[in-house]
Amino acid sequence: MLYAVKKPNESNERLISRFKKLVQRSRVIMETKKGQYHTHAPSKGRVRKAAVMRSHYRKLKEKNQYRSV
Repeated sequence: MLYAVKKPNESNERLISRFKKLVQRSRVIMETKKGQYHTHAPSKGRVRKAAVMRSHYRKLKEKNQYRSV
């Protein structure tokens, strides 16, 4: 649980902004938004196919890198 304790001579606005920064750094909002919708895990075949395509495009990019110069 996140909390911010007010320091002596600290304004309420400053306390709120400090708390907002704490929340952003802890990624609480990202995790709650991420869990908002249920998504299925990709199948092993789909993951493998994507890896093969990445490898293919990387090789093409590397091959064409020296031709365009």
